[in-house]
Amino acid sequence: MEITGKVVQILELASGQGKNGEWKKQEFILETPGQYPKKICITLWGDKIDEAKISQGDEIKASIDVESREYNGRWYTDVKAWKIEKGAAAQENNQAFVDAPLHEEDDLPF
Repeated sequence: MEITGKVVQILELASGQGKNGEWKKQEFILETPGQYPKKICITLWGDKIDEAKISQGDEIKASIDVESREYNGRWYTDVKAWKIEKGAAAQENNQAFVDAPLHEEDDLPF
């Protein structure tokens, strides 16, 4: 899945030690374009942090995986980026996203 937008905030780098060794993650807030912008917290893990080199204000396209898991009767959702594109490619896709119709006419009753 891909999502485009502007990086509006970069949260503090988190790191630690787990059963599989050392880990680090970087979360950032992406704001989508359009009449009703949405803010989405996206996580980069490990080497992807250095590869992405994102900064506040960057227009990006993020390739993401969305996964939910249950813990003690509550559900938690993670949005993990596995690829980040910056610059003209992201802006072109942003424009396509903004210009896309809200829905297309079809024969479905709902």
